Amino acid sequence: MLGMADYKTDIEIAQEAEMWPVSKVAEAVGLTDDQLEHYGKYKAKVDIHALNDLPEDGKLILVTAITPTPAGEGKTTTSVGLADGLRRLGKNAVLALREPSLGPVFGIKGGAAGGGYAQVVPMEDINLHFTGDFHAIGAANNLLAALLDNHIQQGNELGIDPKSITWKRAVDMNDRQLRHIVDGLGGKMQGVPREDGFDITVASEVMAVFCLASDLVDLKARLGRMVVGYTYAGDPVTAHDLGAEGAMTALLKDAIKPNLVQTLEHTPAFVHGGPFANIAHGCNSVIATKTALKLGDYVVTEAGFGADLGAEKFCDIKCRMAGLKPDACVVVATVRALKMHGGLPKNDLDHEDLDALEKGLPNLLQHVGNMQDVYGLPVVVAINAFPTDTKAELDLVEAKCRELGVNVALSEVWAKGGEGGLALAEEVVRLCEVEHGFTCSYELDGSIEDKLDAIARRIYHADGVDLTPGARKQLAQLERQGFGNMPICMAKTQYSFSDDLHLLGAPTGFRITVRNLKVSAGAGFIVALTGDIMTMPGLPKKPAALNIDVTADGKITGLF
Repeated sequence: MLGMADYKTDIEIAQEAEMWPVSKVAEAVGLTDDQLEHYGKYKAKVDIHALNDLPEDGKLILVTAITPTPAGEGKTTTSVGLADGLRRLGKNAVLALREPSLGPVFGIKGGAAGGGYAQVVPMEDINLHFTGDFHAIGAANNLLAALLDNHIQQGNELGIDPKSITWKRAVDMNDRQLRHIVDGLGGKMQGVPREDGFDITVASEVMAVFCLASDLVDLKARLGRMVVGYTYAGDPVTAHDLGAEGAMTALLKDAIKPNLVQTLEHTPAFVHGGPFANIAHGCNSVIATKTALKLGDYVVTEAGFGADLGAEKFCDIKCRMAGLKPDACVVVATVRALKMHGGLPKNDLDHEDLDALEKGLPNLLQHVGNMQDVYGLPVVVAINAFPTDTKAELDLVEAKCRELGVNVALSEVWAKGGEGGLALAEEVVRLCEVEHGFTCSYELDGSIEDKLDAIARRIYHADGVDLTPGARKQLAQLERQGFGNMPICMAKTQYSFSDDLHLLGAPTGFRITVRNLKVSAGAGFIVALTGDIMTMPGLPKKPAALNIDVTADGKITGLF
């Protein structure tokens, strides 16, 4: 039985929940009311300075997934249900998740607060304005853009080449009209005319900096290192050169404090930051994760999209920079999605098809193998249950995973909340005691091309990397300017191990083409763009926004 979740929407379930006051949620992890900054009754920011002396000794559990398909995987839902399941086992568990972006909420993907009976609440607040963090990040991004153009208008003392400006403006909305624009029109006093554009806020380097900073001092230093363009002589120009980092930090001084909310079962949850996983590094803030590790014995966190994107960047960028070492990894899959990877159309997924499932299973097994063999992590596969899954299909998944020495746990958290995650929670507790040696997929002292090749071969299982002539020229420039020792942030389609979204499953015999390389000096990584990656998505033909409304008494409807 699926319970009531099969005929109630996520928002209906969330709105019927009896939430605890956030002060009571905080008490569960030893926080006092004077360590909170309240944003209403059910949300608060935490004073991280009051926790400076606490050790970060919790167990860190990474939740990742197979390559996404339209059939869905349920990574956030599984993360929430796992944390609730751990607390049902009597463990002091805490969640650390990303904040949703308004773009996907009003577009096609929907929100990022879980689903069914495994959600974080207040769901409407989290998916909409929340505590204003994204607005602050967008304001800081656009302040820098304004200072940059004003510097050029006021005489351009630094000799910035307007045609070499790399810094874009940002807005947290899917608006394709703003991808490529010309601004500064209307005469001499209206600015210097130039080509420009907007990124969605979660693609801004300010977001990446925000999520990787360890404190306010580090945040300010990282903001100052961000490259906004180049001079006529080809030298990089930074936010520090423009004197911008102080004012930008002032805009972010409250946003940097992690947000505390709760699950439907009152498990404490830190929801903070949210860079795109196929453009940036796709993880919640380092500050939120470390705060959770100070307050919880088990911390459940997730990384965006499939393990080839989010988990790779979690391990190779976030863990490396923050000194984190995961204790266990959960790879989420659904039978439905695996059958899609096996070539079955979405309309045929409700019927048993062992042949399609077997053809799609290599996608799961390759992700599992990467997390085990490349990163050295103990792994469990969580099968997010659907009513159409048959015993034969579930048995086949379990048998194939056991060949890799990995257990499979059926997750029914969407329908049953924490109760449906008990089996998964028990396996995670066991894995957290397994000795392992966590490693990254490449060493930092290699060349940029060496690191690109390592990710392509070891994680994507490609035959290697090809750089376009333009990318090769950029590579030489970046290494000449001293950026060669940074980790790599691959910007790649989330729908395939390859850079071709149509190659499903676990493709072989392909190469990765890098078309563009640019430095995110504040974040501390090199962004390598493959394929056609949009930093400003557009809305679909029928946006989700068309279904959202508010009743006369202020109740939101149609969110999900």
